[in-house]
Amino acid sequence: MKKLFIIFAVLCLAAPAMAADWNFYGNFRMATWYTSDDYDVSGGTYEDDSDLQWENGGNSRIGATVAVNDQIGGAFEVGFDADNLTVYTRKIYGTYNFGAGELLIGQTYTPTALFYSNSVYGGDGDLLGLGEFYDGRYPMIQLKMSGFKFALITPRTRTGARDASNGVGDPTLDWMLPKIEASYAFKSDMFFVDVIGGYQTYTWDGGNGGTDYDIDSYIGIIGGGVNFGALFVKASAHMGQNLGDFGSSGPYVVTGFGGFTKGAVLVGNEVRDTDALGFLGVIGFNASETITIEGGIGYQNYEQDVNNTDDETMMQYYVNATINVAPGFFIVPEIGYVTIDPDNYGAATDPNPNRIYAGAKWQINF
Repeated sequence: MKKLFIIFAVLCLAAPAMAADWNFYGNFRMATWYTSDDYDVSGGTYEDDSDLQWENGGNSRIGATVAVNDQIGGAFEVGFDADNLTVYTRKIYGTYNFGAGELLIGQTYTPTALFYSNSVYGGDGDLLGLGEFYDGRYPMIQLKMSGFKFALITPRTRTGARDASNGVGDPTLDWMLPKIEASYAFKSDMFFVDVIGGYQTYTWDGGNGGTDYDIDSYIGIIGGGVNFGALFVKASAHMGQNLGDFGSSGPYVVTGFGGFTKGAVLVGNEVRDTDALGFLGVIGFNASETITIEGGIGYQNYEQDVNNTDDETMMQYYVNATINVAPGFFIVPEIGYVTIDPDNYGAATDPNPNRIYAGAKWQINF
């Protein structure tokens, strides 16, 4: 009798979930690359290096979308990093459709997320941080109406690794406003246009005599694309200030090479801003139902307002082909080049090598 009661209780608790429409999905991604790094420095201990990468792509995932009724829905998605034996939350949110629009509460891509490029190197790098601005997936309250999105998002800090939830009780960090982002997207059969803006501000105690500093960040993005039959072209550009404080991610293809400060810089008792400029261009051709060929270029520049020589320029070039082997199974061979041109920042302690890479991403959706 006790076992029957437990089974009955479990079924009663599960009934609401079972009544919802669950659509599960998942995929596994494998990265197989050969890389060759050229350290363009004199002196130091760095040498040119070539390596083979043959491992889990790091962004394999499983998730589901849920529809409870015409008004209430949601989704979740978790990622699997087999190399570090970790599972992490990518997305989890609920939605309320009120007829004229949709309210989203939870963690997902912010309105600034655009994925114009299909460059697959660097864990599906997509030129993120190398021409395409990207600040990740964070908790937010987002209103969507037609092509407009307006979101109040968990703010970031100058470290780029901490957010407001971790900063509560920290006397060196004070937030009065969430990060604000808004976007408008227009799409037709032949072309599309995206216009996006974002702003964030917080106060930081730099530890310099108890002085408080206001760290202001902003981003402006415009992009679009055109289809000419089987041929397609996409391009975008962005300008911003203190994107390291705003939460800019990437570039994934050069993670671990050392880095240039993308956020505000404290010089004496004065905050100096870091300006950012980036653009990308992509051209592709749907050769058949089986093969799509694509090439692209990304450009990113950061310039500190400290002196006339503190800036860094990064670029990536690539060509790839998406080959559909079977429904749900495809391979993307790619060859590319990443170059970093630091001005007064290329000492032997931070060489930032240029990299040539070739290989493929393998993916099966299930």
